[in-house]
Amino acid sequence: MDVTLKVKRYDPESGEAPHYQDYDVDLPEYGAVLDGLLAIRDEQDGTLSLRCSCRSAICGSCAMKINGRSRLACKTMVSQLKAEEGDVISVEPMGNQPVIKDLVVNMDMFWDKVRAVQPYLLPEGPEPEKEYRVSNESMMELAVAMNCIMCGACVSDCTVLEVDPSFLGPAALAKAFRFAGDPRDGHTQQRLAAYTAPSGVWDCTRCFMCVSACPKDVAPMERIMDIRVMAIDAGMTQTRGARHVEAFASSVKHSGRLNELGLALKTFGLLRAAIDLAPLGIRRLLRRRMPPLLHKKIATAKNIARLFDRLGV
Repeated sequence: MDVTLKVKRYDPESGEAPHYQDYDVDLPEYGAVLDGLLAIRDEQDGTLSLRCSCRSAICGSCAMKINGRSRLACKTMVSQLKAEEGDVISVEPMGNQPVIKDLVVNMDMFWDKVRAVQPYLLPEGPEPEKEYRVSNESMMELAVAMNCIMCGACVSDCTVLEVDPSFLGPAALAKAFRFAGDPRDGHTQQRLAAYTAPSGVWDCTRCFMCVSACPKDVAPMERIMDIRVMAIDAGMTQTRGARHVEAFASSVKHSGRLNELGLALKTFGLLRAAIDLAPLGIRRLLRRRMPPLLHKKIATAKNIARLFDRLGV
């Protein structure tokens, strides 16, 4: 099976700018992208740099962008890519992290964010005389988050990190959920307070990119939503994110549609909204895209309210 791998090359010591280099390889039908890259390194160009280890989608070290999406190279079959996207396959280093050389990135930022959420149990009180055994039911909710192999694919595709490097990121927050939800942990309130602070769970835009990128179906965005629910249930309703959720749901429930002006006022507060949103408001006014000052209900608003009531919202 002939295929062309279009690899993004970058060697900071050479002084050359990042560029693409094409390699033609012949792979068996069961060949993965990683097999092609190793064949290039071993048989065509020994200067090509990449990371890999287990070749079984367990270690996560071969995460990279393949045809624009972050994936594990050992798990991505060339035959499937050829059938769906053509004979030329682009291979690039992961995003949102500085490139060391070719397909190798510096993951210090990734690990710093994971460490920031304190990914370990913080028990409180005297040490138990016997092993603290938790129920299967309580751990089942955490099992999905425990599947994370720390490959960094979700961080690579995170659209928030692309514009705001201070965001904790999907991998760290998925790991945060695993410990905040553990019944053996004694610092849940402190954890939730830290995770809902600026650059935490409320900064996620729910773009689903991390869900699509995760090779182990951890669905980091869903874990972020779980932390939001935990925080609100714990009474942490005065954060900007929590106020936004409440205002959004209240508007749709009572009128059947979103009251954009009311949403901004309830989320930010009158003074903060006037200061922070004034430039946006002026731009929308100039483009004649201001929402109506008088918010009206739609004809079927009662039906929508009944749906909210059935859901207990």
